[in-house]
Amino acid sequence: MITQEVVAATPREGKFNKNAARRVRVKGKIPAVVYGAQEPSVAVEVDPRQILRILHSEAGHNSIFDLEIGGKKAKAMIVDWQYEPVKGSLLHIDLKRIAMDKAIRVEVPIQLVGVPVGVKTQGGILDQVLREVEVECLPGDIPSHIDIDVSDLAFGDVLRVSDLPHGGKLKFLTDENSTVAHVVAIKEEAAPAPDAAAAAVAAPAEPEVAKKGKQESAEGEAKK
Repeated sequence: MITQEVVAATPREGKFNKNAARRVRVKGKIPAVVYGAQEPSVAVEVDPRQILRILHSEAGHNSIFDLEIGGKKAKAMIVDWQYEPVKGSLLHIDLKRIAMDKAIRVEVPIQLVGVPVGVKTQGGILDQVLREVEVECLPGDIPSHIDIDVSDLAFGDVLRVSDLPHGGKLKFLTDENSTVAHVVAIKEEAAPAPDAAAAAVAAPAEPEVAKKGKQESAEGEAKK
């Protein structure tokens, strides 16, 4: 999905180690690497607020935006990113230059629409097994998500990749037989068998006897 976002990136110079990356973050930026389109990789720094805005948009990491480096613009995508595990702040991102006339492979989210009949009237629950599907298409044809109506899904029915809307612009790469979602029974905690229950009740008696025996033994030693 093409956006109007323009990300300004500043080339980084010098050593590219942890200390250098830390200095970039102290300035309020995050380190990044730009590669692709048969051009050399470039180490840059970018504004994390712009990157988070893109990642949290409807298209997310499939957003295509203008990346500006030294006055030169190129279409780009975010292909990898790292968060700080405690604070959740961005640490580093990888950006890839995109050729708009060449097909690329991307993971597109699957959105289930509606409430299945198996949930409404048959007491089941909807279990979504596959949340993204891999497709190949031109960058300008990347959808933000793929919607599928599950209203007619009955108890025991299985929705597969082959059931998703297949348009002429998308080539599905995920196995067509892969399960996307199904309506299953609500799991209930099984009651213990009578023998197991009796054993559980009787089990504490043995440690108590052992404890008492040790105590008597200790008192016997004391009398001696």
